[in-house]
Amino acid sequence: MGGFFGAISKRPCVNDLFYGTDYHSHLGTKRAGMVTFDPTAGFNRTIHSIERDYFRSKFEDELNRFVGNQGLGVISDTDPQPIIINSHLGRYAVVTVAKINNLREIADELLTQKMHLSELSANKINQTEVVSLLINMGTTFVEGINLVYKKIKGSCSMLILTENGIIAARDYLGRTPIVIGKNEYGYAAASESSSFPNLDYKILRDVGPGEIVRLTADGVEQLQAPAKRMQLCSFLWVYYGFPVSEYEGVNAELVREVGGKMLGQEDHTEADCVCGVPDSGVGFALGYSDGRGIPYQRGVLKYTPTWPRSFTPGDQSRRSLVAKMKLIPNQAILKNKRVVFCDDSIVRGTQLRDNVRTFFDSGVKEVHARISCPPLVYGCPYIGFTSSKSDLELITRQIIKDFEGRDDAKLNLYSTTGTQEYQNMVKEIARRLNLTTLQFCKIEHLIESIGLPKCKVCTHCFDGSGYDPDVAYREDHPEK
Repeated sequence: MGGFFGAISKRPCVNDLFYGTDYHSHLGTKRAGMVTFDPTAGFNRTIHSIERDYFRSKFEDELNRFVGNQGLGVISDTDPQPIIINSHLGRYAVVTVAKINNLREIADELLTQKMHLSELSANKINQTEVVSLLINMGTTFVEGINLVYKKIKGSCSMLILTENGIIAARDYLGRTPIVIGKNEYGYAAASESSSFPNLDYKILRDVGPGEIVRLTADGVEQLQAPAKRMQLCSFLWVYYGFPVSEYEGVNAELVREVGGKMLGQEDHTEADCVCGVPDSGVGFALGYSDGRGIPYQRGVLKYTPTWPRSFTPGDQSRRSLVAKMKLIPNQAILKNKRVVFCDDSIVRGTQLRDNVRTFFDSGVKEVHARISCPPLVYGCPYIGFTSSKSDLELITRQIIKDFEGRDDAKLNLYSTTGTQEYQNMVKEIARRLNLTTLQFCKIEHLIESIGLPKCKVCTHCFDGSGYDPDVAYREDHPEK
């Protein structure tokens, strides 16, 4: 997915920038970058691969060469960034959190207009550079950003470091968050509010969907009002969000605990203890334990010093290895027990299948899986939250294909809680993963635990619903 952090201050910002960006490391593992601006020194940028090292180890030795009171940092799961641009709008740097599905189409259109693509270090089109070229086609930053909203299919949030402040623009339907923080020296804009407390920032407000603001050390100026609709990604609360983070004022850990408690209150499964698969399954497990009245125990631990998040490697065998190696069962707790294991989601099912085998090998009598979101039936066209290249990689779609002869049959029935198709699919997932029982959080409970109206939360990956952002933009701006 990726995340970014920008700071502008009345004092040098490099420390805030370094630590604020590092607090987004859970959002991606491919590349990271930092850029600062100083009126005398100009723009100073560094980009590193973080596929085999952590952000801090790559950037810590270079901090002394970053000067200035304003800057941007990014953790990217896509392209090398920040991009530095010199255009009729002035000099600026840009970072994005984006998934652009029509990238080739836009790039080809730009090439026909005699523009060129220069950032090809990853041997493919750099989507942040394409965003910058679209921005350059505007007579102002606001006009250029609106061209991005109009052209792309997918989503794109961005921070732009100019010589006169930082511009923050949230994707048109607000699927990815931007939150603004304030301390005594200035302001910050970030994907994760969990980056604020230890840097003494207080949450000021969220940037609205499609809203554009300019941050200076003295305040926040609105350049464009928010759009009419919002579709904030529900998977942020399920998995991606750091437990301390808040989106639209709703804390990620509390959502997980409330959802777990609701499932626990409805479940009548007999078990001896509840365990959370770390890290994102822990909150749901604590809630389930409370709701069901079964003690929570740390029966499986995550070894954190060297193993990254397991969704990130591109090769399935390496993903499976990482998933196995980073989780260590505590046999003294698990042996001869009926255990409820709470996890955040099931994508392919490969990792959970391996975990289940390990749990049984550790002496567990029964393995009951409780998942903190509904079954993933639809691939996400808006946010890159898995490395899946096709919907058929989802275990749900494989089962639907086996049941129906094609993977896209009766999707509305398979994604509706309580239908016979839904129940058959869940039962088959349990069988294939060798689970004693399996239950998913109901979509109705997920929305209730978030506490926002369903129309403001994107649940496309669960039920196929949601607005298309480029269509929404054209509907809201017919004159453009």
